Amino acid sequence: MSPRASSFPWAGKVSHPAQLGGIETSVLDDGPARGVRVAWFNTGSPLRFKVAIDRALDIVDAFYSEHSLAWISHGGLTAPRPDANRGFEWLYAFPGGLLTTCGLTHIGGPESDASEERGLHGRISNQPAAITSVVQPDPAAGQLDMSLTGVVKESRVFGPSLELTRTISARLGEPVIRLRDVVANRGNRPIPHMILYHCNFGWPLVDEGADVVYNGACRSFGRPQDDELFASRHNFRKCSGVLKRHSGTGESCGLIDPAPDRRGLCTVGLRNRRLGLALALKFPKRQLPWVTNWQHWGPGEYVCALEPGTNGPIGQIKARKAGELLTLGPGQSRTYEMEIRLAAGRSEILDLLGA
Repeated sequence: MSPRASSFPWAGKVSHPAQLGGIETSVLDDGPARGVRVAWFNTGSPLRFKVAIDRALDIVDAFYSEHSLAWISHGGLTAPRPDANRGFEWLYAFPGGLLTTCGLTHIGGPESDASEERGLHGRISNQPAAITSVVQPDPAAGQLDMSLTGVVKESRVFGPSLELTRTISARLGEPVIRLRDVVANRGNRPIPHMILYHCNFGWPLVDEGADVVYNGACRSFGRPQDDELFASRHNFRKCSGVLKRHSGTGESCGLIDPAPDRRGLCTVGLRNRRLGLALALKFPKRQLPWVTNWQHWGPGEYVCALEPGTNGPIGQIKARKAGELLTLGPGQSRTYEMEIRLAAGRSEILDLLGA
């Protein structure tokens, strides 16, 4: 039950809800993102962020007070490219951003088998959403929640036909983003299913000496560039400075097996002691059992990503061989929930990360 409106400090002092926060939708009118529909969330706390409606309701820009949270690629947000599913074409339209969704049938590098050719990280992030609901806060009535819900389809004749129903919500006065996804098979045959939440963090949240925080084991993917950091004595839980050897395609990836708490929730995040700022991703282990840690410290392309997923980015072929590939039968669905939480100040950070 919502508290009475008279219990809030702004009671009788606010004429319009926008004085406190809410959702503002618009259409971008210039550059490679021209025509893209977006929704700005103002949480009424230091947290504000932009949702790209025409890019699967992914989250691009995000700020906490004056501090940027997300890494934005050189190309930034672009119009969707629904047919970019060959080889590494996905990278031409990859904005980075706080959240880019990968899947819904494939995550990982390009691959092909008897059934199809699959490009890097699948199609879903290049699909526009159909908005089904926008809920604005109503402080006068004691309603503090705001939310945006839309449906994103990954479908073709003869299948597969998958549908993602996504709700992004926030609450006035709280530095928290809540994500709820339902992925459903609307077709008439079983379909492989993989999903990964590619959360990309940049300067100043990510800076030399910032901590990558989680409970659980982490291992290298086994490539030479991965072993450089994750299979060496290097402290890969500390963000690096700029590395010239990460120019171009230089990178390292580790796979985290996060340990859940007593409620079954995993927490992974970043802590910047200099800023007195921390960010955490919280999600159920049973839904998203793996987290990929992408570290790419190239000059002018400096990013640390934490990527909860049903699998690591290993692709359908390896997941099937390992017996780890999920399948959705006709009419079946899976639900995913994640929170992105911010904290500033020593005690709040300790509460958030437990470290």
